[in-house]
Amino acid sequence: MMAPALQVVSVLASMASLTLAASGSGHSTRYWDCCKPSCAWSGKASVSSPVRTCDANNSPLSDVDAKSACDGGVAYTCSNNAPWAVNDNLSYGFAATAINGGSESSWCCACYKLTFTSGPAAGKVMVVQSTNTGYDLSNNHFDILMPGGGVGAFDGCSRQYGSIPGERYGGVTSRAQCDQMPSALKQGCYWRFDWFKGSDNPDFNFEQVKCPSELTSITGCTRSDDGQFPSA
Repeated sequence: MMAPALQVVSVLASMASLTLAASGSGHSTRYWDCCKPSCAWSGKASVSSPVRTCDANNSPLSDVDAKSACDGGVAYTCSNNAPWAVNDNLSYGFAATAINGGSESSWCCACYKLTFTSGPAAGKVMVVQSTNTGYDLSNNHFDILMPGGGVGAFDGCSRQYGSIPGERYGGVTSRAQCDQMPSALKQGCYWRFDWFKGSDNPDFNFEQVKCPSELTSITGCTRSDDGQFPSA
């Protein structure tokens, strides 16, 4: 049996580890630029391996240091990084993040539970893994990765697919436009208008959580400190 003093130390240590979890309120945007995500480069954080990338045909690449297609290379975001619905109230996906007080070393491959607080998706929950850094983002901003969300500042999609529908910023404006997306991206585009109910950059409350295996099995990336955080 553990001595009382040791029990207290153990509890305090456990509490201390949980207090490291990032939390707060934030704002979302959306994008899908097809580029190699920042957390796919080696040395970004203490992780099992960098985020997996794919070639133009969505076949996984073995070279973690392959140059981004958005910089003349061959590495793209894999199409299976599109969000999906687990049920009517829960979805999984990926995002570029910028969290107050943090850096890539603290958020690359970390997972966050977002509870949306505005717009048609208010009350719904999405668990995302951070695979990218929003260098143009700040103040607890999550740029959710979703096909048809707009390529934004960098466009690797024209090189990978020839062209995709939608505006550079904001992307497609209707579910019908998703029909024009490449077949690999259609379901992720439909997600925005089905599960997400066409929400336009909603606000949310968030907390850092242990990554579900459904996400890490796609990216191949698990943080060394992932076990310190509560399950989603």
